[in-house]
Amino acid sequence: MRRRAALALSLTLLPLGTARAQDATLEEAIRAQIGDRTTQEGGIALRAPVVAENGGQVPVTVSVDSPQTAESHVTAIHLFATRNPTPGIASFRLTPLLARAEVQTRIRLAEGQVVVAVAQLSDGTARRVSAEIRVTTGGCLS
Repeated sequence: MRRRAALALSLTLLPLGTARAQDATLEEAIRAQIGDRTTQEGGIALRAPVVAENGGQVPVTVSVDSPQTAESHVTAIHLFATRNPTPGIASFRLTPLLARAEVQTRIRLAEGQVVVAVAQLSDGTARRVSAEIRVTTGGCLS
């Protein structure tokens, strides 16, 4: 009976350990892009479908509330996915010459997961937002 109880406990803790490892990998990937900056919520929007019919082409739009002037502008927008083997999806470099701090792209997701967008601003701050996307048909081959 002890062996069964130990097996049941280990199976219960397995997803928790996997989630923690994914969180750590995601945070490492974010730190690789933005350094030691702390991220703040707000001032950034991530638009994506709640349910993606085709994981091979998931439309994503990230916009940041910024005046885009020489003194105050968004310098970069980064996209990450929590269940990717390598969380970094894309990085976009922006200049104050852009009228809006907004990027649009299509990403590939093999399964449902959380997508995170991080914006770096010229004043040294960073903003963060996330959205959960469910995928009905995976877009990546195994």
